[in-house]
Amino acid sequence: MRIVQATLEHLDLLTPLFVKYREFYGELPYPESSRKFLEKRLTRKESVIYLALADDEERLLGFCQLYPSYSSLALKRVWILNDIYVAEDARRQLVADRLLHTARQMAKDTNAVRMRVATSRDNQVAQKVYESIGFHEDSQFKNYVLSISED
Repeated sequence: MRIVQATLEHLDLLTPLFVKYREFYGELPYPESSRKFLEKRLTRKESVIYLALADDEERLLGFCQLYPSYSSLALKRVWILNDIYVAEDARRQLVADRLLHTARQMAKDTNAVRMRVATSRDNQVAQKVYESIGFHEDSQFKNYVLSISED
């Protein structure tokens, strides 16, 4: 397995797994819209996406996508680990661990103060993986969400 940063050339490989990720969270597939979304993020350099490629480099084992943010209190960058997904046939092969370690190193290299991640309350597997590499539940701040919907 090899971890690489995604480029536009990886869109054909990434899009199907991104669609499966969305379906995992109950969203409709929308493959064309998903591809356009990823293409915009990469073109505009609005996110960093890491890919876990099989040794033959023709199969995508998993991916993670991080978005930059900033801490006004720390006066430093924060990375939001927004998406991480491992193909069903690649689970239990430490794919998520490798992706997370790469993301963590990138956060260090960019002098970030922290990485943030959120997962559904019932996703015990993800919680254990996050905790195994050093994430801990935030006890300082309580997070709230305001949904913005079209009226």
